Amino acid sequence: MVDVSFGPSPDPRPSGLPGGNHAYLALMRRRRVYGGILMMLFVLVMAAGWRLAEERNAGDFLTGLHRLDDFPGEVLAEAWAKRANLPGLMWDHVPSLVETLNIAAVSTLLGALVAGALALLSTRGLARWPRLTVLFRRAQDAARAIPEIVVALVLIYILGGGPVPAVLAIALHTAGALGKLFSEAAENADLRPVEGLASVGAGWVQRMWLAVLPQVAPNWSSYALLRFEINVRASAILGFVGSGGIGYDLKLAMQWGGGKYDQVVAIFLLLFAAIVLIDRLSDAARRRLVKGA
Repeated sequence: MVDVSFGPSPDPRPSGLPGGNHAYLALMRRRRVYGGILMMLFVLVMAAGWRLAEERNAGDFLTGLHRLDDFPGEVLAEAWAKRANLPGLMWDHVPSLVETLNIAAVSTLLGALVAGALALLSTRGLARWPRLTVLFRRAQDAARAIPEIVVALVLIYILGGGPVPAVLAIALHTAGALGKLFSEAAENADLRPVEGLASVGAGWVQRMWLAVLPQVAPNWSSYALLRFEINVRASAILGFVGSGGIGYDLKLAMQWGGGKYDQVVAIFLLLFAAIVLIDRLSDAARRRLVKGA
């Protein structure tokens, strides 16, 4: 077969390949150098931190390593000796578990409502005040940058002990964390319904309620359920600083020491069973919301 194509025959090699290849190799070399520098810095920081911790410890970590299982062994031995009391002790702490779940549920609801508003106000193409988008994004960053326990300690100092500081602290962090996820989901929403409602004179709230929320509701609900799981653990931890719930009961039992270790194990078992059950139910609900099956 005769080639009848006109003009100069094309070069089979892509133009610019040698230069592009050199640039790629140079980029890979820079990445390896930067990666090596970061690894060296990480090792140096770890070594410095280890040395500082060793200087401040009452004893040496390595010499005391063989006693690592002394306390767990003592707790489990006492709990096994009093194993007949565990079901009754678990039942006695169910009200505290319910309080912990209430703290997690209320804080998740409050945080999700604030996160939804922040997400819509900080999403490109949906924001009511586009010039303030950066401000709302930085507010989300600030909310999730501060750990819940730090906020809870400050609020306990101001408001006193109880569930209210825990609810406010967890809700603040939830608003920042969910706001980021909600905003990413809203950015993928189809803007044609929004534009259609805008063409007939609908306001911003009406456009968000009728055009955006129906699209993002499954993903938002899934993220909120996932956050509820996290908040159950967070509310239990905050109980150690006086925020009530099952974490506070666990703190009292551990402070009592010997003679109450069966109560410690009962609380651990109850909390573990509750978290596993919540995880399974939440996972099934999130699958139905996102995949519809």
